[in-house]
Amino acid sequence: MKTLKFLGLPLLLSLFIVLASATDVSKETERINKSSEIIKAFTGKSETIPYELIEKYNGLVIIPDLINAGFVVGGKRGKGIAMVKLPDGRWSDPVFVTLTGGSIGFQIGVQSVDLILVFRHSSVLTKVKNGDFTIGGDVSAAAGPVGRSTSANTDIKLQAEVYSYSRSRGLFAGISVNGANLSIDKSADANFYGKEYTSQDIFGDGKSTTDAVHMLKESLAALQAKK
Repeated sequence: MKTLKFLGLPLLLSLFIVLASATDVSKETERINKSSEIIKAFTGKSETIPYELIEKYNGLVIIPDLINAGFVVGGKRGKGIAMVKLPDGRWSDPVFVTLTGGSIGFQIGVQSVDLILVFRHSSVLTKVKNGDFTIGGDVSAAAGPVGRSTSANTDIKLQAEVYSYSRSRGLFAGISVNGANLSIDKSADANFYGKEYTSQDIFGDGKSTTDAVHMLKESLAALQAKK
């Protein structure tokens, strides 16, 4: 009996470690799943991100649940993901990012905001290593055009470095972003991928075969598809 108890302790410790690891990864998986839900919410609607924008631009940041307690979303800290388009047109695996500070538009009564940033050049994201950059400072940003296609508005030429969008309480619109700082969430990357890959490693080659990442990429493909 004593021998069984002795052998049982290491097994229990091993089980505890496995369960703890799964719990840690679930936080990152939830962030990916929320990002997929945001993309799906825009797909097929008349007020959405134009498919030409997703087709022509090469980087994407999604920040779910950016909380606002008043009239203007400002000085907040949100966690999300970043993806870049690969040379063959596929989207990379997600890199985890943190958005800090800045002001985001003017929305009365909003309690939470889902933020999407669409980047013209993927290099803006792939070059972020140990540092970070500021939206509206290091790269210019503009409220994104809304609609299934930009062809309905001849004034839209898709020339901004970054277009920004928000969703709150089911409402979706282009929105201005100023002074927000974007940085790589290295601890979340290490938790999810099980190794301390650099963001360049994750952007450059697929590191995950999880259902959550697969669903995220499928959601982006559906948003990019011409209707």
